[in-house]
Amino acid sequence: MMQSVSVLTSSIAYRELGQRSARAVIFLHGNPTHSYIWRHIMPHVAQKAYCLAPDLIGFGASGKPDIAYSFLEHAAYLEAFLQQMAVEELILVGQDWGGALAIHLAARYPSKVRGVALMEFVRPSPTWEDFHPLEQARERFKLMRAAGTGEEYVLQQNFFIEQMLPKGSLRTLTAEEMDAYRAPFPTPESRKPMLAFPRMMPIAGEPADVYELIERNESIMATAQYPKLILFSPNGVLTPRAVAERYAARFANSKLVELGEGTHNIQEDHPEAIGRAIADWLP
Repeated sequence: MMQSVSVLTSSIAYRELGQRSARAVIFLHGNPTHSYIWRHIMPHVAQKAYCLAPDLIGFGASGKPDIAYSFLEHAAYLEAFLQQMAVEELILVGQDWGGALAIHLAARYPSKVRGVALMEFVRPSPTWEDFHPLEQARERFKLMRAAGTGEEYVLQQNFFIEQMLPKGSLRTLTAEEMDAYRAPFPTPESRKPMLAFPRMMPIAGEPADVYELIERNESIMATAQYPKLILFSPNGVLTPRAVAERYAARFANSKLVELGEGTHNIQEDHPEAIGRAIADWLP
């Protein structure tokens, strides 16, 4: 059952599970999904914690205000949402851009953070080859970052939902699941939030402001002593084995958990394993 609260100039929708009196675990999704992607994971964690999964501004059932949907605007709405929900201590779980936002919140509020769990998270890629192993995928992202072709791919063709999302999991999403992911984006106008994210993906130093901010956030979190959990599939897209191991070695007090085969939206392929791993790890 989705609920909603007024936040800044709009509203944030969220799903929750568990007792509010328990410690809070905040689940942050990425592009182009919404809190629905955590639906099979939260029940495992709710046995030990209060689970709260917001829809990022512009996504899911949250509002779509007339903003640029920059990284800092997403962070501002999240921070205001957590204040509205009176969340004082944070255990953050993030995937894709939700991972980068979790790291950002952890860097900004280190005294409130009790742990951070990450999977397939957006990170600074020094080269395009580091960002994605497949040349075809790299070229598509370059087109989405360009004026004109980006609008055609994302706004008109609904490329993220119709093509990238089905490839994000090894199992075939059901018609019901695809409809749930399509629902927030029925028109080209409604898809503008999806277009902002590929254009600020931190690759080869660009865009410089986002690249530098995420690098700085990671350096702050690296030495923080609260526990960190990195879940990965060996052949993941953003954090395959080599990347996951590199981050686990860099981040203090880290635990690595290897899942089965997967691509990017590993929540759809391994929800039980992810849920159990988070529940067992909870600080």
